[in-house]
Parts: sequence; structure tokens; C-alpha cells
Amino acid sequence: MGDRPMTTSNSDAIVVTDLEKRFGAFVAVNRISFSVQRGEIFGFLGPNGSGKSTTIRMLCGIMTPTSGRGLVAGHDIVAEPEKVKQSIGYMSQKFSLYEDMTPFENIRFYLGVYNIPSREWMERIRWILELTQLTDAQDRLTRDLPSGWRQRLALGCALLHRPEILFLDEPTSGVDPLTRRHFWHFIGTLAGEGVTVFVTTHYMDEARNCGRIVMLNEGTIVAQGSSDEIIREALPGSPGADLEDAFVDLMGRT
Repeated sequence: MGDRPMTTSNSDAIVVTDLEKRFGAFVAVNRISFSVQRGEIFGFLGPNGSGKSTTIRMLCGIMTPTSGRGLVAGHDIVAEPEKVKQSIGYMSQKFSLYEDMTPFENIRFYLGVYNIPSREWMERIRWILELTQLTDAQDRLTRDLPSGWRQRLALGCALLHRPEILFLDEPTSGVDPLTRRHFWHFIGTLAGEGVTVFVTTHYMDEARNCGRIVMLNEGTIVAQGSSDEIIREALPGSPGADLEDAFVDLMGRT
């Protein structure tokens, strides 16, 4: 458990080695190493200020690391940030939708953002509307849709360019438990089709859907492995412990 160096293999969608980000004397991300396999649902957990968002920005090619290396879909995050951006989709808890536009119009707008050739637009629009089960709601204003429907639309827009890797930053924050369950079923379907899903969440029941998890605290990896492995290693003398118990214990250590 803890920070382990990783080697590159053809099955890896993301490889991070000794990744570090400093802001002056402050170390936001402290030489972390991990890998994510292709088609895996991978959880990235930690309290606010732990370095999760900084790590994601580096992996998305938005922020340059101070040192270390990252490969995303085979592209170097420092040398090839634009190729990284073309290979990924991103969805945040804010959903990034235009509420005064319809789902059809939102999808069409993002097709332009992703520079999808116009000859492919109608096929992509039909595909996303069917995938998100929004065909019958395509002409309603987005602001009038239930939150779960808006969530599906935002995810659909992030998939328009058919990315290899999908980054989800607390995507179910503020939605009801039933919507969260349906959303995770959708995520499982995407992973089954080969999409790699990198997700942050504060819900430990959601983290159980992840094949492997990295827990980050104060910029350092404090645990990584499956949910059961983390629980056993963090709380070996507590057979009834769950992932939330392990998380609280690990985050409380100095």
C-alpha cells in the first residue's frame, strides 16, 4: 500500500511516475506514481485540498508538472498536451451545459468545440441521444430537465469525440441516490465497451464500483488497491470495517 512506482505496459491507459507539482514552497502533489488499466473504472479519492484536482489538471494536459512523468493514452502530458486533450473526455460536477439551449443544441455546440467534421454531426447526435435516452427530450430546454437527465446529457457531450479515457470529477455531487445508481450502471456499460473511467467521488459506496482506488492526502498517496485490499491493510484488526472506516482512518494519520 502507499506510493509504488509503475512500469508501462500495453494494457495501461494512464501511467504516472514520480509526478510532482509545487507552487513556490508548497508541494501540492508529492512525487506520486500509479497506473490505470484500459477499460478500468479507477477511483481517485481524498479530502478537499489533497491534490486530486491538481493531479487531474496535469493528466488532462492543462497544467505542467514541476517534475515527474505522465502518459495518458500513450501521450506525454508535458510534450504532447494537445494530443492528450484529444484523447480524453472530461465531466465535472457542474455539468458544463447551456441551460437555455435544448439537448440537441448542446450536443451540436460541443460537436463544434471538438471539431467533429460536420458530415458526422447527425450520426453523432443520434448516437448520443440514444445512448443517454434523451431522444424524446431533445427539443426541451435543458434547464427544464430533471437533474439526472442533465447529468446524462453532460456525460454524453463528454463522449462526443469518442475519447479513450473519461475523467469524471465528482460527477454525482448533489444528485439523488437513485440517479446515482443509474449513472453508475451507465458508467459500467461504458467501461465494458473499453472506455477507461477515472473518477473522483466523496461517496464511499460509489468508490466500491471502482476496480482499483488510489487514496491521496496532502499530496501523497496513502493507499492504493481494491476496496477490500485497502480495508484489510488499513484496519487489519477490524473485520466489520468498510471503506469509509478505512478512509477516515487513513486521512487521520500524520
